[in-house]
Amino acid sequence: MDSGEWAPTGVDLTTPNTARIYDYLLGGKDNYAADRQVGDQLLEIIPEARNAARENHLFIARAVRHLVKEGVRQFIDIGTKLPAAGNVHEVAAGLAPDARVVFADGDPVVLTHARALLTGTGSTLVAHADLRRPDGVLDVPEVRRMIDFDRPVAVVLDRVLHFIEDLDDAVAVVARLHGALPPGSHLVFTHITHEPAPEAGEGVSQVFKPTSGFFWSRGRADVARIVEPFALLEPGLTFTPLWRPDSTGAEAAAAERTYTLAGVGRRD
Repeated sequence: MDSGEWAPTGVDLTTPNTARIYDYLLGGKDNYAADRQVGDQLLEIIPEARNAARENHLFIARAVRHLVKEGVRQFIDIGTKLPAAGNVHEVAAGLAPDARVVFADGDPVVLTHARALLTGTGSTLVAHADLRRPDGVLDVPEVRRMIDFDRPVAVVLDRVLHFIEDLDDAVAVVARLHGALPPGSHLVFTHITHEPAPEAGEGVSQVFKPTSGFFWSRGRADVARIVEPFALLEPGLTFTPLWRPDSTGAEAAAAERTYTLAGVGRRD
């Protein structure tokens, strides 16, 4: 560990971690030398990776702001990564102090960091979730005590669905979420796609081999099939910068180089 760097007790600093790599790309401080090395290798293959991470983060914030303005006060952020500035809780609480947020992840590194960083926040809960079956978090007793499932809930699957290797399993997970949530609930999701540069796939795979996690990219048609139970809000399934941008002028070609499809769906 570099001089002056802090880590929660028990966190492995020698194995690169996908959540901490994402934090590094966002310019965060909860990352270490092994994470930065992988992040730098990724940037050599995909120079837009840092911008892609930022655009992903900004999309989540825009989606949460929209839902809060629509009256949603309950969020379950599954696959939360590390609680960076502008996370779901901060955005929701900034507009609605009564908002409740569950952060759920299956990575012990993320859970340890999240519990340390969110200590003393009564409107949040940190829970364990298996990212290969993220719908299971709805059955966790602590989650059911925090969240009122008789009222609308927004489930955030931020870069989660691509951790489910089998397409049919991913389809089934979202179908179960749709069935378990009350009407008026929403699904916010992002999914990595290989379509803009399939030739980079092998290089990215090699870079991520030493990490504690891996993902499976998919094309637009497969992502659309996964989220089909939810009625997508305009502009539908699109690249992160193109979902209701705060300013106009985002170019489609540049947007594709985020390699991330996104959307917000409503459970009618």
